[in-house]
Amino acid sequence: MKITETKLKGCFIIEPRLFQDERGYFFESFNKNQFNKAIGEEVNFVQDNQSLSKRGAVRALHYQVGVYAQAKLVRVLQGEVLDVAVDIRKDSATFGEHVVLELSAENKKQLFIPRGFAHGFVALSETAEFFYKCDNFYNKEAEGGIIYNDKTLNIDWQIPDSEVVLSEKDRQLPSFKEAILKFD
Repeated sequence: MKITETKLKGCFIIEPRLFQDERGYFFESFNKNQFNKAIGEEVNFVQDNQSLSKRGAVRALHYQVGVYAQAKLVRVLQGEVLDVAVDIRKDSATFGEHVVLELSAENKKQLFIPRGFAHGFVALSETAEFFYKCDNFYNKEAEGGIIYNDKTLNIDWQIPDSEVVLSEKDRQLPSFKEAILKFD
């Protein structure tokens, strides 16, 4: 397993070691000991989530605050997405910066997003099945979000606005500048 830190401290790209033969392939998608050693902290995942999205579906940018903040380990089981992590840690040198990474069933890459980040993705393929582990349980009262097309963040979602599909809830998300007033 190859684990590489991104430009955002604590946010890591994980690439599995793939074993292929005439039967297909095998890889270890998660090993707690290797993972914790590589990122330099103990993470205890307590909840797995999975979604299916059609092309253009943007699920973003979400986070949880306070004691309910969540770290996530995300990957794609089918299809392809553009995954985005935004550093919303006010005391961070990279506050307000983001990383984007194409995750797909083909490349098998994963992204570890630590607590203190907003996260989202857009489905680039006709459908995409997205899977993620969380180190904390979801709490509705602690949820927050930032509108996906925020001008301050200026994220290139690599899809035309005319193809974007948003939930009603995500259409109502505030700008980054409005959201930071509520960050813990």
